[in-house]
Amino acid sequence: MDEWATQELTDPLDKRARQQWESLPTGELRALYREQDESRRRTTARHGLWLGVVVYLLYSITDILLIPDVAIHTIAARITVAAAVLILIEALVHTKASPDSLDLACAAALLAGFLGWLGPAMMTERVESLSYYMVFGTIFMMGANLFFSLRFVLSVVTSGAILVGSLLALTLFPVDASYQIALGTFYISCFIFTSFVNWKLNQERYNVFLNAVEAKLQHEEATERGEALLRLSRTDPLTGLDNRRAIEEKLRHRWFEWRAFGRGFAAILIDVDFFKKFNDHYGHQEGDRCLSVVAQALGQTAARYNASIGRYGGEEFIVLAGIDEQNQVAHLAEEIRRTVETLALPHEKRPDRPFVTASVGASFTRSGDGTKLEKIIHEADRALYLAKGNGRNCVRLFDPDDPESDEEGEDIATLLKIAIEQNLISLVYQPIQDLATGRIEAVEALMRLRTIDGKSIAPRQFIPVAERTGAIAELGEWALRTACRELLEELQVPTISVNVSPIQLNLPGFAASVAAILDETGVSGSRLTFEITEGVEMTIRDDVIDCVSELKRLGIRFWLDDFGTGFAGLSWLRLIDFDTVKIDQSFLHDARGEAMLQDIAGLVRNRGSKVLVEGVENRDQLALLRSLGIDLAQGFHLGRPDSALRSRPNLTIWEDAQPILRIV
Repeated sequence: MDEWATQELTDPLDKRARQQWESLPTGELRALYREQDESRRRTTARHGLWLGVVVYLLYSITDILLIPDVAIHTIAARITVAAAVLILIEALVHTKASPDSLDLACAAALLAGFLGWLGPAMMTERVESLSYYMVFGTIFMMGANLFFSLRFVLSVVTSGAILVGSLLALTLFPVDASYQIALGTFYISCFIFTSFVNWKLNQERYNVFLNAVEAKLQHEEATERGEALLRLSRTDPLTGLDNRRAIEEKLRHRWFEWRAFGRGFAAILIDVDFFKKFNDHYGHQEGDRCLSVVAQALGQTAARYNASIGRYGGEEFIVLAGIDEQNQVAHLAEEIRRTVETLALPHEKRPDRPFVTASVGASFTRSGDGTKLEKIIHEADRALYLAKGNGRNCVRLFDPDDPESDEEGEDIATLLKIAIEQNLISLVYQPIQDLATGRIEAVEALMRLRTIDGKSIAPRQFIPVAERTGAIAELGEWALRTACRELLEELQVPTISVNVSPIQLNLPGFAASVAAILDETGVSGSRLTFEITEGVEMTIRDDVIDCVSELKRLGIRFWLDDFGTGFAGLSWLRLIDFDTVKIDQSFLHDARGEAMLQDIAGLVRNRGSKVLVEGVENRDQLALLRSLGIDLAQGFHLGRPDSALRSRPNLTIWEDAQPILRIV
C-alpha cells in the first residue's frame, strides 16, 4: 500500500480521535473519572480502614505507657469505635454502597476515633505526658489527607474538624501559653501541609486518569487504524469485494478443512465476456462501473449460499462455496451466470448479443484429489476456458473424464515449453488447388507436435493450449521462419499459407518481427498468406486492424479460415479485406450445409474475395465445387498434409488415375 493511500486512511482517524478527546466537557470527564475510579476507591477504603483500625488498636500500648490512669477507658473507647467502624464498612461493602458512602464512613471513622480517644484521655492526671501525647493527633490529620483516598473537600473538612478539636483540647490543658502556641502552630502547619499534599495527590490521580483516557483513545485509534489498513489490504478498492490476497487465504483455509475434516467445497471462476470491447467502446470509467454492478450482484448471490467471493483479477471473479455435490455446484454456477445476464447491462460492441454476460467455470473437491492447493483452481480455470470456447455466456464444470479438461492439457503446456528446443514441433504441408486451372495455388503449412517418446498430439489439442498459455507467440514465429526456409526457398510454389492466431496480431511489434523474418530468409511478402481462424476468440481492436494494414503493406495477403464455424466472421469481413475466405468443411459434408454453400459463396464473392472450400474427400464433392464455380479447394482427395512434400522434385495430384496437378 502506498504512503498516500495510508495517509488518506489514517488522517480521518487521527482527526476523529482528537475531536473525540477535545469534545468531552470537563463535567463529563469528572463523572467518567469518578465512575472508573469507583472500584479502586471502594477497595482502598475497605483495606485502608481495616489497616487503620489495626494501627489504632495498637496505640493502646502507648495509652498504657503514657496515660495509664485512664488507659482502660481509652482502650475501651478504641475497641468500641473499631468494632463500630468495621461493622459499618463491611455492611456498606456487602450492600455495594457507593464509593462516596465509603469515603464518608472513613471520614466519620477518623473523627470518631480521634474524639473517642480524646474524651477519656483528657481526664488523665498525667497532664505532662498527655501534652506530649497530643502530638500524635496529627496522625488523624494525615490519615484524612494522605492515608485514605478522600476527595479534597471531604479530606479538608475531616482534618479541619480534627484540627478544631485539637485546638480546643489545648485550651483545656493546664499548660503554659508557649506550649499552646507551639503545638497549635504545629497542628495548623500539619493541616496546611497535608491538605496541600492531598490536593496534589488528587490532582495527580486525575492527571493519571486523563493520561489513561488519552492512551485508551490512542490505542482504540491505533486498533481501528490497523483494522482499517487490514481491511484495505484485503479489499478490492473498485468493487469492495475481497481481493486476490484475501480470497487466496480463504481458499487455503477451505483446502485445509477439506484435507483435515473432509469439508468439501467448490471453486467457481467468473469472467465477464468481451470486457475489453466494453472498455474500448464505453471507456474505463463505465468499465469500472460495470464491474462494480456485476460485483454487487454476484455478492448478493454468493451471500445466499454463505459463499466467499472476491475479485481474482481484471474482469475475473471467484466464488468459494461449501458444497461438493455436482448438481449443487452446477445449480450455483448457473445461478451466477443468470445473475449477470439478468442485469442486462448494455454492450453494443459484442458480436453476438447486445448486453453483458459472463462465462463460468467450476470445479469441486472429489475423493482422490491430489494434495496441491492449486489443483482445484487449475481445474476451474480449464472449465472456464472451455466455457469461453463454447460460445461464452455458459457454464462448464470440470470433468476429469472429459478429454478437453483432463490433465493432458497441463502435460501439453509443459511439453510446449521445450518443443522448439527439443525438435518436438514440425511442419507438414497440404496443397491447395485452383479448380479453374488445376494448378497448385498454394500450400498450407500445418504444425505438428509429438511427445518425447514420439507420440503425435493433434493440433486441436495443443493449439488451444498454446493460445491459452501464450506459447503460440514463439511457436508462430518459429513456424513462419521454418516455412519460409523449408519451402519457399526450395520449391517453386506460388504461395504458402501460414496460420496466425489472433493473439499474435495483438502482440506489439508482430508486424516488425514478420518483416525481419522475410528479410532474413529473402522471401517476398507477396508469396506469403496468413490464415486467421474465425473462432470465438477473435477480438477486433484498432491495434489489430493497424497490424493487418502494416502486414498488407509488406505484400502479405490474408485469408479468413473456417468461415461459418463462429459468429465473428461477418464483422471481420466488414473490417478487413480478405483475399480469400475458406469455408468450413462442415458445409460440404452435411446435406443441409450443401444447400447453404452457394449462398455463402455468393456472399463472399460480393465482398470481392475468392472462395476456398476445405475438406474435399471424394470426386463428387470436387465436382460439386466445380459446378458452383468455387475458386479453390483443399482436402485429402487433393493431397494430404505431408512433411515429404518439400523434398519431392515433382508433385502430382491424381484424379481417376489421371494426373490433374504437377509441380516441377
